[in-house]
Amino acid sequence: MTATPAHTALWPAPHARGAVDATVHVPGSKSVTNRALVLASLASEPGWLRRPLRSRDTLLMAGALRALGVGIEETVSSSSSPAGAGTPTGPGEAWRVIPSTLHGPATVDVGNAGTVMRFLPPVATLADGPVRFDGDPRAYERPLHGVIDALRALGARIDDEGRGALPLTVHGGGGLDGGPVEIDASSSSQFVSALLLSAPRFNQGVEVRHTGSSLPSMPHIRMTVDMLRAVGAQVDTPESGGEPNVWRVTPGALLGRDLTIEPDLSNAQPFLAAALVTAGTVVIPDWPERTTQPGDRLREIFTEMGGSCELTERGLEFTGSGAVHGIDVDLGEVGELTPGIAAVAALADSPSTLRGVAHLRLHETDRLAALTKEINELGGDVTETADGLHIRPRRLHGGIFHTYDDHRMATAGSILGLAVDGVQIENVATTAKTLPDFPQLWAGMLGN
Repeated sequence: MTATPAHTALWPAPHARGAVDATVHVPGSKSVTNRALVLASLASEPGWLRRPLRSRDTLLMAGALRALGVGIEETVSSSSSPAGAGTPTGPGEAWRVIPSTLHGPATVDVGNAGTVMRFLPPVATLADGPVRFDGDPRAYERPLHGVIDALRALGARIDDEGRGALPLTVHGGGGLDGGPVEIDASSSSQFVSALLLSAPRFNQGVEVRHTGSSLPSMPHIRMTVDMLRAVGAQVDTPESGGEPNVWRVTPGALLGRDLTIEPDLSNAQPFLAAALVTAGTVVIPDWPERTTQPGDRLREIFTEMGGSCELTERGLEFTGSGAVHGIDVDLGEVGELTPGIAAVAALADSPSTLRGVAHLRLHETDRLAALTKEINELGGDVTETADGLHIRPRRLHGGIFHTYDDHRMATAGSILGLAVDGVQIENVATTAKTLPDFPQLWAGMLGN
């Protein structure tokens, strides 16, 4: 008998038979891990990343940097070591990143990872030789024009046959002059982050001026700025008294650091949602008191939808009240949370309006169309708006929930399955993009 391919296999989403009561250790942040990999690779000395996320997106980033000549050694530390001893300062997995002269020719597989396809073309301009970028079929549909046009304006030579998308080749010249550049980053804040991350290595640094209307996912730009400053870069931002929509990075050497990666707070979303939906309690250890991660907004949003939370020595303790309320919320800065919030909203006691997320049509899939179709096929009542979704709760029934190779669609379907018997998730394996072993973590939370 021929085995069913993983991408077509159906996973019966576990149905909650009562209130969940669990502690869930969420792996490290993809956004922090991939930014840290880039910065460590451009540093003037080796650095450590502790508790990095091992997922498809981060392994693609590590593999791409290795192809450019960076040394990335994976180790497991079982005991603490004194700071400055040249080894990680705590237990767990760690990656030692050893910068080197970047070189081509090289080929980079971006998969469908926005951070890889957007953060690495600027890095490739610093390489000596051509670097070809390719990826999954869906990656060809995702916009890269913001990065491509900006790099060309800064002096880079890029062949993309006018597509503004993959596949493309960056002809690295061993450096880039840099300087002022205007871009429209309204379709992705990653365009700004991509230029800022490599800017300290440009001869003149960079001055990025966003010329579009709205700028989505601002927390991710603040994350980039904070991480640059942590490794010694000088960054001027609108928040620090600079011009609106302008970021300046001064050229200079970057320091190697010993960085512990925070848990991925956006990946904590389905587990917190489980507490909300089942009137249970979930604890997420190591939730930071201060963070630039967009997922931190979940504390506010899910509390408004009927839960309560508290930061304790155990971590973030989140408890559902037994009621799930609708919400009217602008998710423009935290768009990645939309699928999970939409799933909870479909189970609420009143309608919800999710606004400010038109850019989700350009994510791993068209998330607004996908959520509308999949929830409605389970009996829901979801309509697309110009910039989001309107969700009117209805009694749902079982059925197949398609994921479109989108990890957040898979976790959204799993949330619905808690309250709706008979939901089957197509290609739950796509969660490996950012949340390895999700089915096992989910079953463990439910005590299965």
